[in-house]
Amino acid sequence: MTSDSLENLAKIGSLKREAPAQAEVDGLVASGRERLGDAKNPANTLTSRFDLAYNAAHALALAALRRRGYRSENRYLVFQALPHTLGLEDAEWRVLATCHDRRNKFEYEGVLNVDERLLAESIAVTERLLAALEKLGPVRSR
Repeated sequence: MTSDSLENLAKIGSLKREAPAQAEVDGLVASGRERLGDAKNPANTLTSRFDLAYNAAHALALAALRRRGYRSENRYLVFQALPHTLGLEDAEWRVLATCHDRRNKFEYEGVLNVDERLLAESIAVTERLLAALEKLGPVRSR
């Protein structure tokens, strides 16, 4: 993976360069792992599980971006950068983009349009994010 695309986003101000911090990455991964586990719990409501899966995916996607030395204030961009941070396929990050759109509709308009299929897809993609991050090991100094 090259960081040319990430660097281009930094040049136009969509991303900010910031040295990665192991403690921050570890905290984001731990948050993502815990939320992912709770999202898989069928005792929780569909709404709660969806919210947990979405936030788990965001924490892990942000951890991947931070590992590369960038930060974003745009939640959607954190998902959009996944092909460049973890090599995620377009179809996979688009599942998370759909979740982002549905989360915003619910959060800002009170309209929940989530089903078990979308939840299962988001959990599967989030599991892949976690596995990819765990393979990377500790943050290297730049």
